[in-house]
Amino acid sequence: MLITIPDVLDKQRIDFVQQALENADFVDGTLSAGMAAKRVKNNEELAADEKLMQQLNNIVMGSLVQNEQFKAAALPLRVAAPFYARYSSGMTYGDHVDDPVMGPPGQQYRTDVSTTVFLNEPDDYEGGELVVQTAYGPQKVKLAAGSAVVYPSSSLHHVAEVTKGTRLVAVTWTQSMVRDPAKRELLYQMNQARESLLKKRPDDTETRQIDVAYVNLFRMWSEL
Repeated sequence: MLITIPDVLDKQRIDFVQQALENADFVDGTLSAGMAAKRVKNNEELAADEKLMQQLNNIVMGSLVQNEQFKAAALPLRVAAPFYARYSSGMTYGDHVDDPVMGPPGQQYRTDVSTTVFLNEPDDYEGGELVVQTAYGPQKVKLAAGSAVVYPSSSLHHVAEVTKGTRLVAVTWTQSMVRDPAKRELLYQMNQARESLLKKRPDDTETRQIDVAYVNLFRMWSEL
């Protein structure tokens, strides 16, 4: 399941993030990569700066984890602090699958869901599409600033080479309450129908049946 979420960040928040990143220090992105990823990763990531990271996370992650569509799609149990990545001309990230477990000892989490939040406009750079392999073939994603895409961390994916300009994104991972991506997709689709019925026909018998079915499937499949 690949889901795009518009307007996670509004223009005011995007402007602040862009200004903060414009003067920030970045380091070689391979420093955070696993053994396999080091071979195909060519980008830069925001250098460690506790104060700046906290400001950015309050804005970016604060907005993401409160977004109703993100919550419905990811069913988050734990959401990691993101990496802020920069791709300049010639940079890319080849085909890879995200590491199954991340985080330092004692704070590890399973990566079920990957999320990319786009931090500048698609017209700011050429190339740089996120390409995710799905059951329907490769899906190219290049969204407006402030929008996000959510997809299974088990998906083979890559970032196409940036040929002009600079691409800015925040990337984070979620351990979901529902581990199986197929079950998460069914719950997401059912919840979309459920919410529509609750708004339009809250007193119908069918609405109550869908609501009960969703709640109990979630209960059955959650790992809490």
